[in-house]
Amino acid sequence: MVSHIPLSAGENLRDEVRRRYARSARSVTELTPDSSRCCTTPDPATADAYDAIELGSLPQTAVLASLGCGNPTALAELNPGETVLDLGSGGGIDVLLSAKRVGPSGFAYGLDMTDEMLDLAERNRAESGIENVQFLRGHIEEIPLPCGSVDVVISNCVINLSTDKDQVLREAWRVLAPGGRFAVSDIIVDGRLPESIQSNLAAWSCCVAGALTEESYREKLHDAGFSDIDIEITHTYDPKSLFTESADCCGGPSMNDADYEALKGRIYAAFIRARRPS
Repeated sequence: MVSHIPLSAGENLRDEVRRRYARSARSVTELTPDSSRCCTTPDPATADAYDAIELGSLPQTAVLASLGCGNPTALAELNPGETVLDLGSGGGIDVLLSAKRVGPSGFAYGLDMTDEMLDLAERNRAESGIENVQFLRGHIEEIPLPCGSVDVVISNCVINLSTDKDQVLREAWRVLAPGGRFAVSDIIVDGRLPESIQSNLAAWSCCVAGALTEESYREKLHDAGFSDIDIEITHTYDPKSLFTESADCCGGPSMNDADYEALKGRIYAAFIRARRPS
């Protein structure tokens, strides 16, 4: 499974992803009661992932900007006093929920490369009145935090977007304290995807073309130094629904019937857990 592509292609992908998520941030901030929003998670992988009471305590724009495939804040089983880092924090939903769970003695960082999402997340933080939060601008391949500075790394459907996942996982291991936990929601695939999808930048930006297989995810986590690796499939995507809505809203890829058939039952949302050994 492709996990690293040439630098020029990687930069093009970053630009494509940045444009997509900037559009999503703008669509949330410009939303009116009669308008619709693009770039949502096409299938209801997250429909029941969050507690309604928790979501009710957050600004509506934080909830609407959620583009994930699960709820890593619940997966991580956060404790008071812990420091959490969310890779690709978007509008801030998982950062704000993490900050609430770790309490005033803990802290939550959000890392994102898209200015519009960072601006939206900071507005959501201010509206919610949560103080133990900081949003950072940067790339998940180069985390701007010291070694061993966090207890938990979370992420919600973002690592699949990186063209150098080995570096992402090495960085996650680096910033975790010994015994720290890695708890992410992500997309995985069963087997090799058609070349027409793997080479399509829009398919990458819509969270499919860059997805790893379960076996490859395990290998990369192990190679980065993680132990106690566990992967749990939580949802199966309908490829026709996924790509049709992505194409309508986000400039996603068009596919022929053969590609749809080849992907049936092969695109999943999953919980991925691991630990940096003590």
